[in-house]
Amino acid sequence: MLIDEYDPLKNKRLQILDENGNVNSELEPKIEKKDLIEIYKYMVLSRIADEKAFALQREGRIGTYPPLKGHEAVQIGSAFAMNKNDWLFPVYRDMGAMLVMGVPLDLIFLYWMGNENGCRFPEGTNVFPIAIPVGSQISLGMGFSWASKLKKEKAVTLISFGDGATSAIDFHDGLNFAGVFKTPTVFLCINNQWAISVPRTKQSASKTLAQKAIGYGFNGIQVDGNDILAVYAVTKEAVDRANKGDGPTLIEAVTYRMGDHTTADDASRYRSEKEIDEWRGKDPIARFKSYLGSKQIWNKNFEKETRKEAEDLVDEAVKKAEAEPPPDIEDFFKYTYAEMPWHIKEELEELKESLKE
Repeated sequence: MLIDEYDPLKNKRLQILDENGNVNSELEPKIEKKDLIEIYKYMVLSRIADEKAFALQREGRIGTYPPLKGHEAVQIGSAFAMNKNDWLFPVYRDMGAMLVMGVPLDLIFLYWMGNENGCRFPEGTNVFPIAIPVGSQISLGMGFSWASKLKKEKAVTLISFGDGATSAIDFHDGLNFAGVFKTPTVFLCINNQWAISVPRTKQSASKTLAQKAIGYGFNGIQVDGNDILAVYAVTKEAVDRANKGDGPTLIEAVTYRMGDHTTADDASRYRSEKEIDEWRGKDPIARFKSYLGSKQIWNKNFEKETRKEAEDLVDEAVKKAEAEPPPDIEDFFKYTYAEMPWHIKEELEELKESLKE
């Protein structure tokens, strides 16, 4: 088993597909051709949608946005390894994973346009609303996962978060509780080297973040986060273990945030161009493209069709999101309490009156 074999204390990182697309055939997961094609299409769609969102923000058509470029392997690989009944508690940068889990792209755009209706996912979509406060989804997701265990449901909860969240109290609360109660939880730490402007070296003195799981009584494993085969294989194994009652797993996916933390950030103030160039050579999509080429799946026509399909989907999603009417102003008030207290009612009335002026 991969999770048992790769010891994070020895800083042993799992890689199945290297930077040039060469695969370790002994560890290569069995994925059907149609699924390999679907995985690649999701990776391309995620990147094109991400580029579109960035452009929309610069045009003033959406608000502050967190680019995901470089995270495609982590997001698509982990989400694709989950089962129908499993749940995702995403971090704000997880557009790719949310798409795989069934969240319509227009709703994701709508959310970043500042419309909370973007969090009204279709019935049966097992994705919790986007978490903005760093690490808050960890405690929430772990509690949800514990409830699933108490109810004897066959469901695993995958909680995604960045390396910076390992410094938040929710991380320690969540992992400690999960270890004690052996909850069916997969903790996915997307270590992209930077918590806004704070480097990984300032987050923890641990050689790996994966080894933190050991202190809470369960397994941790570090993987190459730009290797989609490794991410998929480890997540699938962690999900299977959780379903068998073997408890939680912490996966540290080592990747890189190619863009700024958000469109309100300027990463050039704290990162070197040399560092970025080094990671460009590890691009997860280019790597997987080479792998598909070796299997006679990828060719220029396939690429052209895939990109055209993605571009059309993105354009249609933007049109749909921008055609959505704004939410009722009462929504900002009535969902805070079960019953709106007097002072909130007064604030609502004051706002209504101000809008008349």
